[in-house]
Amino acid sequence: MSLLKTIDTNPSFVPKESGPLPERLISGDPTYKTWAQDDARGETIHTGVWEATPGETRSIKGETFEFCHILSGVVELTPEGGEPVIYKAGDSFVMKPGYVGVWKTIETVRKIYVTVS
Repeated sequence: MSLLKTIDTNPSFVPKESGPLPERLISGDPTYKTWAQDDARGETIHTGVWEATPGETRSIKGETFEFCHILSGVVELTPEGGEPVIYKAGDSFVMKPGYVGVWKTIETVRKIYVTVS
């Protein structure tokens, strides 16, 4: 097992397709594609590429820590009780455990993600 993993930002394999949980959907009809590429530590750490079409959902991290690096598109994140923040291609951010807010995909977004549960 290699301890070095390159994340393919344009994977050629078929992604897992999904959508938001109905109780988290605020507006639009977003669809998601996930190209899971690695997991570690008993599958508590996940890495890959995720894509979403425009729409607005509630984001609830629970006990999960997530690092994101935006490859393309534009999103607006509004933490509960906070001000909206825009992220676009080239930007990186972290949603820490306990984060609750609104995730609004303005332009179809593609990101590299690393989650730790």
